[in-house]
Amino acid sequence: SFCLRTSPRLLCAATQQKNTGQNLEEDQSPSQNEQKVEPSSAEKLLAEEKAKLEEQLKEVTEKYKRALADAENVRQRSQKLVEEAKLYGIQSFCKDLLEVADILEKATESVPKEEIKDENPHLKSLYEGLVMTETQIQKVFKKHGLLRLNPVGAKFDPYEHEALFHTPVEGQEPGTIALVSKIGYKLHGRTLRPALVGVVKEA
Repeated sequence: SFCLRTSPRLLCAATQQKNTGQNLEEDQSPSQNEQKVEPSSAEKLLAEEKAKLEEQLKEVTEKYKRALADAENVRQRSQKLVEEAKLYGIQSFCKDLLEVADILEKATESVPKEEIKDENPHLKSLYEGLVMTETQIQKVFKKHGLLRLNPVGAKFDPYEHEALFHTPVEGQEPGTIALVSKIGYKLHGRTLRPALVGVVKEA
């Protein structure tokens, strides 16, 4: 009789439980539907955010590459300037010394060769001293990359020579240098002072 009495209650409770379970399932079903919708919109937002980040990364990478290239260009230019400063830093000083070399050359050329003999020991000593000094200064010039331009018979080159006059010369090809009025100099391949020359022209 206890079972009979309690069974309706149990049935009622079971029914309520069942109904409650159904209600919970019904209540949960919209939220599950909402959860199904939410991930798609979240994924969309994540995809958009990912695209933005990838674009930003691309821009930063491009800027970084350009910055590296600019830095390398600056480094190469700076290195070139330093190297040129080492090579051509003495350019102004060399130009001043060229005048001294010119005077020495004129001095040795002005001494009469027939007078250079043992009977004139003072003149001979002076002449030999001038020649030695001129030879030494040319050695110093060469050591520092400064070379003479004495282009007699060579083709006229406007980058190395300055034409003072043009004249016809028999037996010589037009455009060649017949006379050097003043020798020139080059410093490490760069013309420091052009040679002053007379150029052969057609007769």
